[in-house]
Amino acid sequence: MHRRRRRLFRPLPLATAAALVAVAAVAVPQLTPGASAATTLRGYADGRGVRIGAAVGDTPLTSDSSYVSVLDREFNSVTAENAMKWDALEPSRGTYNWAAADRLVNHAVAHDQGVRGHTLVWYSQLPSWLKNGNFSASQLNTLLKKHIDTTVGRYRGKVYAWDVVNEAFNEDGSMRGSLWQTELGTGYIANALRWAHAADPAAKLYINDYNIEADNAKSDALYALARQLLAQGVPLHGIGFQSHFVVGQVPASMKANLKRFSDLGLEVSVTELDIRVPLPASAAELARQSADYKLASENCLGVKRCAGVTVWGVSDTYSWVPGTFAGYGAALPYTEHYAAKPAYTGLSNGVNPKA
Repeated sequence: MHRRRRRLFRPLPLATAAALVAVAAVAVPQLTPGASAATTLRGYADGRGVRIGAAVGDTPLTSDSSYVSVLDREFNSVTAENAMKWDALEPSRGTYNWAAADRLVNHAVAHDQGVRGHTLVWYSQLPSWLKNGNFSASQLNTLLKKHIDTTVGRYRGKVYAWDVVNEAFNEDGSMRGSLWQTELGTGYIANALRWAHAADPAAKLYINDYNIEADNAKSDALYALARQLLAQGVPLHGIGFQSHFVVGQVPASMKANLKRFSDLGLEVSVTELDIRVPLPASAAELARQSADYKLASENCLGVKRCAGVTVWGVSDTYSWVPGTFAGYGAALPYTEHYAAKPAYTGLSNGVNPKA
């Protein structure tokens, strides 16, 4: 079972990093700053009118020029890794810290990148004053509405899509027993979507979750909820499939599952793609990872109403995987030295309609 935590920055062991660089040098042609835009991920995505995105941390954005160079060259969309979560924005009640979120939005505007907002309503990364406040249901409802009004309103017209509700389900399809579910009931989801739509009618509004890529109990429950919300006229526009995979385990039913959501008239997006491998990563595993990146991206982009694919990071230096899954890593398209891995080629071939 996968539960996301605050992303940890942990460099790969030097031996593993060196092996990845060696494999990448053999397997992947290196892009240069002067490369044609048409041969980048961004160029391919622009050419077919979809998003290719990356989750962005404030630390590398402000301190790592190599990271920023790759980000701006390869991606036409960015997602705030942590900067737009409630604990980051309002660490003390009524006291806001917009600095990191504003930096990301301003950077995106300056580099012609779309911004995906992440996330408005989640059970995790809530400020302590909220988690431990013993608020009544009425008070929580008011606080949630204010948070959505304030956050979405600040970035109105600058964020093309919001992950409004994040990780609302258990693996068996039951509703997760979060602060919101326990105190407000399932109706909090419809209310959050309505409030977000009122704050920015132009933004696409998503429910986002993990382990819903396959046709299973969890995705069945989300499908049923989506149908119900649409029937009620709730402004739900898309479903985000996080897609945190283990190498060799992209679900066989993924494309058909995304299609059934698309057939409801909803956008579908891969929102947090990474594919972790056991460390040290072998050449065979990196080759399989490349094939998985191609398959996962094609599974979405081959479906009508797929809005795009976002990877959860740029390089292995800043990946959350090693700090969460012991013995795994090397999950992203670039090494810690910003050499393109076979995974980059796989992703590129998945995004390039002519590959």
